[in-house]
Amino acid sequence: MTHKILRDVDIHIVDDDADVRDGLAWLFDSRGWQARTWAGGDALLAAARKLRGDWGLAVVLLDVRMQPLSGPVTFEQLKSLGCPWPVLFLTGHGDVGTAVEAVKNGAWDFLEKPFQDNMLVDRVEQAMHAALAQTDAEREDQRLRQALASLSPREREVLDELIRGHYNKNIAERLGITARTVEFHRANIFEKLGAESAIELAHKLGRLGHGAERR
Repeated sequence: MTHKILRDVDIHIVDDDADVRDGLAWLFDSRGWQARTWAGGDALLAAARKLRGDWGLAVVLLDVRMQPLSGPVTFEQLKSLGCPWPVLFLTGHGDVGTAVEAVKNGAWDFLEKPFQDNMLVDRVEQAMHAALAQTDAEREDQRLRQALASLSPREREVLDELIRGHYNKNIAERLGITARTVEFHRANIFEKLGAESAIELAHKLGRLGHGAERR
C-alpha cells in the first residue's frame, strides 16, 4: 500500500480515555497515517452525519466500554447512517462476547487488550486494504444494504408501497395510517436511502436485486 494512498485513509480513534486516544494517535501518526481522535461515540456520529454520505475512506477503532454511548451502540448508529467504514473493536477480556456479536453484525474485527502495537497496525492495514478494494459501486451497494437494514418495519411497509407506484393517500388507506404519517415515513426513507423520488428508489433497489416484495 503506497504512502499516498495511506494519506487518503483516515483512522478514527474513539475512546473516552484521553491517554489511550493520544497513545494510539501517536502510534499511527508515527507510521505516516492520518489519525483523528474522538472522546466518545456521540462526537464521531455528529461528524459522520455532517458528511451526508460523502464517506471517503476510513477505518474506525472503537472502544467497547464508553459513556454515554457504548461502542456497540455507536456501531449500530453508524450502520443506520449507511456508513461503510470498517470498524475494529478494542475490548477488555470481559467484553469479548460483546465484540464477537458486533463482528457477527458486520464489524470488521476486534482486538483484545492488551495488544501489541504491530498487531493492531497489521489489523488496521488489513481493514484498509479491504476498504480500498471496494469500488465506488460496491461501497454504494453496501451503504444501501445497511440503510435498508436500518428501516423500521413500518418504513419498510411504506417503502414497498412506494416502489409499487402507490401515492401517499393510497398507501395510507392500505396501511391504515394517516397521509401525514406516510409523508413522515417517506421523508425518513428518502433520507436514509439517499433518494429524492420513488423512481430513484426503484432504480437503487433494482440494482441490488430488490423488488417490491418483502424480504
